Amino acid sequence: MARPQIVESVRRDVEILIAAGFDAILFCNEGDRPYQLKATFAEPSVELVREAKRGCGDETPVFANTGSSRPMSETSSPLLTARSWGRISRSTAAPGIPSTLTGRAGSSPRYARREGHRSVTADRVPWPAVHDPSSTVTPDVAKLEDQLEQHRAELRAYCYRMLGSPFEAEDAVQETFIRAWRGFERFEGRAALRSWLYRIATNVSLDMVNGRERQARPMDLGPAREPVGSNLNTLPEVTWIEPFPADGDPAEVAVSRETIRLAFVAALQHLLPRQRAVLILCEVLRWKATEVAELLDTSVASVNSALQRARATLEESNLSAADTSPSLDQGDAELLARYVQAFEQYDMDALTSLIREDATQSMPPFDLWLRGREDILRWWVGPGAGCRGSRVIPTVAANGSPAFGQYKPSDSGSGYDPWALQVLEIAEGRIVEFTFFLDTARVFPLFGLPMRLES
Repeated sequence: MARPQIVESVRRDVEILIAAGFDAILFCNEGDRPYQLKATFAEPSVELVREAKRGCGDETPVFANTGSSRPMSETSSPLLTARSWGRISRSTAAPGIPSTLTGRAGSSPRYARREGHRSVTADRVPWPAVHDPSSTVTPDVAKLEDQLEQHRAELRAYCYRMLGSPFEAEDAVQETFIRAWRGFERFEGRAALRSWLYRIATNVSLDMVNGRERQARPMDLGPAREPVGSNLNTLPEVTWIEPFPADGDPAEVAVSRETIRLAFVAALQHLLPRQRAVLILCEVLRWKATEVAELLDTSVASVNSALQRARATLEESNLSAADTSPSLDQGDAELLARYVQAFEQYDMDALTSLIREDATQSMPPFDLWLRGREDILRWWVGPGAGCRGSRVIPTVAANGSPAFGQYKPSDSGSGYDPWALQVLEIAEGRIVEFTFFLDTARVFPLFGLPMRLES
């Protein structure tokens, strides 16, 4: 029997997958449990597949061709990518690729998959065919794994700035490692391993960025509005910027804090993809223009031109990669402690003293955002009054900013249910911005927060 071929499912491409002869569906359970067989089809049809997908919730189904239907080569469809192999259990993983290169043990629950997407090749950086599945690469497994792992954290941060999603960033790093593994035989040390990995990661990110809408924040879509429930709308066509846990080396976090803040990452999404890569490499990672030109296979003049245009775009948002943000001091820590106490007590007078008058609040996936302390507090005692009685639990920093898990009293009358990841911005001794990420099923595992608190 031919080895299984795996491909991510895109709902609108069910017909394409059926036409390709796929005869089984697998799906991912919660946490890091392996893929489980969902259904098999002697003669699959669109209707049968769609029916089998019912009940999967937000989990990403995966199609598999076990070899009993006609085979499908990896190069015959843009839907079949090296990244797909990284999500399959050890028993069905691509031969020769260590499971640790497709995600460290214990890390996969944090980066639960979102629905798949097409890969396109416009605007890519030329490189050798490092994704050839027929490659007979046989590097020293332990040595190469260790070398790649040394770069995982920085590559994830780079891909996050490119993509605006920690989950897509993890996907990009996984595919980068798989391509590096398959292409290591052709690498031959002609360049530094770090530069080579960044070249691959840039290609992967450009593939993922092209042909899709940019990530956004509510502030990007229109002006602030009145704090009334009728203004609370979701926009299915919008993909929101998602929070990134800053749980790396403290020194690195301090250096990169400003360039990973939500506002900065959102501003990066306004840049053309190659401008984005140039600005991150030059301004954030401090690469020389000659090094970036070599990585992107272009001229130094082209790099400098792209950098100049990228800087101009950021300046329109009053942002710069050269800006610095001081670390939280003892006064800020005391401010946050008072905030937690005031929010749990729902003490509006105390909260008023902690929030700056021109503060803002947003609540993705809703497009409504608020400007001004008065409107924020009107929301909290009005449409948001259900937050009364909440518990607020500190967690790792999000995008370099303080973050908390908020739990509302459960409707069952016992315990607390997850409500939001709160990300706060502080300036001059006051809270100046609240971002409440409401997709707790997605972001709480990312930040190590439990899905329920007992009374």
